[in-house]
Amino acid sequence: MSSWSSPPGGGYWVGSTPLPSRRVTTSPTEILHALIAFVVLTVDIAIVETRLLRKVQFGGFNPNALVAGLGFGAAAALTGFLFHELAHKVSAERRGFWAEFRMSPTGLLLSVVTALFGFLFAAPGATVIGGMGSAEDWGRTSLAGPALNLVEATIFASAGFGISLVTGYTTIAVFLLLLAFINGWFAAFNLLPFGPLDGRKVLRWSRPVWLASFVVAAAFAALMFAIVSLGWPFGIGGT
Repeated sequence: MSSWSSPPGGGYWVGSTPLPSRRVTTSPTEILHALIAFVVLTVDIAIVETRLLRKVQFGGFNPNALVAGLGFGAAAALTGFLFHELAHKVSAERRGFWAEFRMSPTGLLLSVVTALFGFLFAAPGATVIGGMGSAEDWGRTSLAGPALNLVEATIFASAGFGISLVTGYTTIAVFLLLLAFINGWFAAFNLLPFGPLDGRKVLRWSRPVWLASFVVAAAFAALMFAIVSLGWPFGIGGT
């Protein structure tokens, strides 16, 4: 998710365009915020994965299953969240704008609460961007995160199906398909055209681009959910 450093009153302003840059910078504050958000989301995803695959009821978590799920949670938080925010950051900084991630304590708390109930509403924070003016800059920078999620999801799904065709639906295949689902879900969720989410800024820039990207992300996430949760059409959910 990307956000402006000062809300522009519901619109976009046009200022002087900075020179493109190849530099990607950071700060101790950004690293700390990203690390805290990463750890919290790792635990959140491990909880949801435990419930999704092991059918553990609320209030009755299996500690061993949760620990086993932390590896998956870390991989999902890294690819679905950190790489997503890094894509926003790189896109903005290469356009010459300052950009750093800032966590949202309220959003992180909400993610923990929803994870305990078996689903994940993840709003851990945003990449704050300073000085960006045009709708196109905002749209392209905001699309960078979901677009990277979809690329990753496609790679994971392809690898998961490829492995399953050779070795059967092993733990590795299911692991990869779950990563594909998480990345597809992150893309679809962030492309919702509401509030500070990426979809709002992409929609303001280009309705056709937003519609195409959201439909693809939502369809992909729904298909992967059916495969890993409902067991359609391969019975993976029963592994």
